[in-house]
Amino acid sequence: MRIPESRLALPLTALFAACFVAPLVVLLALSLQAGTEAQGFSPARLSFAHYRDFFADGFNVRVLAQTLLLGLKVTAVCLLFGFPLAWVAARLRGAWQSALMFLIILPILTSVVVRTFSWIVILGRQGIVNHLLQWLGLVDDPVNLLFTETGVVIVLAQVQIPLMVLPIMTVLSRLDPNLLDASRALGAGPWRALRRIVLPLAAPGILAGCILTYAASVTAFVTQTLIGGARLVYMPLRIYQEAMGANDWPYAAAIAIIFMVAVLALIAMAGQAGRLLGRRAHA
Repeated sequence: MRIPESRLALPLTALFAACFVAPLVVLLALSLQAGTEAQGFSPARLSFAHYRDFFADGFNVRVLAQTLLLGLKVTAVCLLFGFPLAWVAARLRGAWQSALMFLIILPILTSVVVRTFSWIVILGRQGIVNHLLQWLGLVDDPVNLLFTETGVVIVLAQVQIPLMVLPIMTVLSRLDPNLLDASRALGAGPWRALRRIVLPLAAPGILAGCILTYAASVTAFVTQTLIGGARLVYMPLRIYQEAMGANDWPYAAAIAIIFMVAVLALIAMAGQAGRLLGRRAHA
């Protein structure tokens, strides 16, 4: 007897509802609760005060904007270095490709805490980077890289670059090499072939990599906190401060909902822009 396809999706649907939808509903209900204590939800205590308080405070709005901008910076750096790396990995074969793939996914296989503390040593005033800059004569005194946004972007880019490389590499590996040969035969140079052939065909992988990298970067609580320190406050740390420091769980829930909606809105706009570019490329 053949089982309908809709029934086959029921276990996954139930798991998704129990592990994702239900917690979000609870979080939303908590954010609409008046006061600072996490009590049972009651329609009589329904309030949007926490949302008004968030947008009325300029500090919160700046933290949200800085977090969203941080994700854009990390995504741009990962795309800049990840696309050439994906191109090389897609064209290699055999053991060389396996070795490069291992190096690419190595950051994912390492604990985020170990990885971040290693970067603290590397970026410190007596770290490898400063010693190298001084040895090359580029700087006279050690450069402050820790507890700066530059340091946060560097570390996040190294951590998240596999999320950019792997989707792009998957698309590029399916690219017909005859297309590039034909473009050269018709007189197109390498840059024109890249712009007119490779980039349009690789657009789905680029879009997927950008979305994955962006979402992972803006929510990287451990890396943002340890590398950025107390001077740089981003949204994950802001939520932690309200929940664990001020013990104001409803307000923390409201911040989390606002943050989630903002990130999803940017991802939706990126997806729409990617579809429009894809249609123009195929027109």
